Amino acid sequence: MRDNIPNMKQNVSAPDPVDTRLGARLAELRAERGWSLGELAERSGVSRSTLSRAERAEISPTASLLNRLCAVYGRTMSRLLSEVEAEPAPLVRAADQQVWEDRASGFLRRSVSPPHPGLRGELVEGRLAPGADLVYDRPPVPGLEQHIWVLAGSLAVTAQDVEHTLDAGDCLRLRVWGPTRFRCAGEGEARYVLAVVLP
Repeated sequence: MRDNIPNMKQNVSAPDPVDTRLGARLAELRAERGWSLGELAERSGVSRSTLSRAERAEISPTASLLNRLCAVYGRTMSRLLSEVEAEPAPLVRAADQQVWEDRASGFLRRSVSPPHPGLRGELVEGRLAPGADLVYDRPPVPGLEQHIWVLAGSLAVTAQDVEHTLDAGDCLRLRVWGPTRFRCAGEGEARYVLAVVLP
């Protein structure tokens, strides 16, 4: 099986602690369902070797890879990342908010909301470097509601084959059923707030 997305960033030094916890959680989710690596590969479209290396934290998964796995496991990315953190608290200070970076695509993601698996809504801050272009082939949860509010720069969002170019202050609301694309449309960084509401 061949992957059609950039699935990984090579860990050339010791694995990042978040990647280690994330890999263990991915392995747990697969084991809970009784799936082999081959079965998960069939369901996600990601090769067995990539899945195995991600579970062992030999690679750092990209946003596209995590999105595919979230779709298979019926989770948002924020929920998956919150599951590798400590017990949820009602308040999370700015300095303690979890930041995850996909260096391969120029995407930085900050989980703003205090994590809690029982809540339906969450806030995420996204930053796309100039030239960054993120393509998701499916939503993590079909019918996911998203509100995208641009704080700085210019962001092009494509959903249902329609591209919307958002500038600072603009907000787009949509329900996600199919592929989406987030692209930095200006010369500077695009910074935005993503409000996600589970259906």
